[in-house]
Amino acid sequence: MNPNTVKLRTPYLVFVGDAGSGPFAKTAYGVRDWAPEACLGQYGLPGNTVELDLPRMTPEEAAAAGAGSLLIGVAPMGGRFAPEWEAVMRSAAAAGLDIISGLHTPLAEIDGLAQIAKRRGVALHDIRQPRRSFPVATGERRPGKRLLTVGTDCALGKKYTALALAKALQARGVDTDFRATGQTGIMISGAGVAIDAVVADFIAGAAEVLSPAAGPAHWDVIEGQGSLFHPSYSGVTLGLLHGSQPDVLILCHDPTRSHIKSLPNFPLPLLNVAADLYLQHARLTNPLARLAGVSLNTSKLDETQRLRAFAATEELLGVPVFDPMKTSPDPIIDRVLTG
Repeated sequence: MNPNTVKLRTPYLVFVGDAGSGPFAKTAYGVRDWAPEACLGQYGLPGNTVELDLPRMTPEEAAAAGAGSLLIGVAPMGGRFAPEWEAVMRSAAAAGLDIISGLHTPLAEIDGLAQIAKRRGVALHDIRQPRRSFPVATGERRPGKRLLTVGTDCALGKKYTALALAKALQARGVDTDFRATGQTGIMISGAGVAIDAVVADFIAGAAEVLSPAAGPAHWDVIEGQGSLFHPSYSGVTLGLLHGSQPDVLILCHDPTRSHIKSLPNFPLPLLNVAADLYLQHARLTNPLARLAGVSLNTSKLDETQRLRAFAATEELLGVPVFDPMKTSPDPIIDRVLTG
């Protein structure tokens, strides 16, 4: 079996904790949007306002209804486990559910959980814990084509953009793989590397392993992480960028944001500045890297505002623009395939 492949027991009871805003529940939304057939229900603590349009169930009710796992759909800043969630994990395991976590805190550190899991014969899946060691990157060019989504900030659509473009390429008959680099992508696709959990010296090497040499017509669509403009997570972004050796970049942006989310003292860059910096760094390992399009998250814009944002972006950067949840990716796919 591929060492990066995980086998997860479905369907899921999606746990949303006490999340009060969408970005911190991006794992829940991502799994709901891209693997809806795997989602049975949702469960949250008092105070949560996340609505997945799934039936609300307790772990015991979900187990009785045939659920296989409790999936933690919340991604708090820093990826740490909230103490108030621990009782939920123990009750879910006692009910016979596997636990799937994309957080940095290992599930086995929760008091009593490993013992309950062993007694009930259920699995504890720490998606964010590396399943293997990785080499130092070589930077040597390898055959095959690669597309990487990059962003002006975190949590604004890099994963959704990569999934939408991979699906569109496959629909055209192009040999394409989606390469997951975060916990949600791995939960959706069943394979990948949680790149932010790799030791810093080996991030670029992990990206090389994730997207290996392939046929000349094969495309790997690689899910981006973090942002070069984020003071907390830029290191992950740069390592992934160098190791991916992308032929094509898709720049992702939320036009309603003025600053890095949760860090108001760090304004977002102009899109042309962002594109230039990403291309400069990408060309270290692929001198032919090019920008093929922009993905705008226009979920907070009306139709008139969306069209204006598209037009302004296309005029500024000279590449097609789309919203992966609202508009066709065809213009960007055309640019990807034809240069």
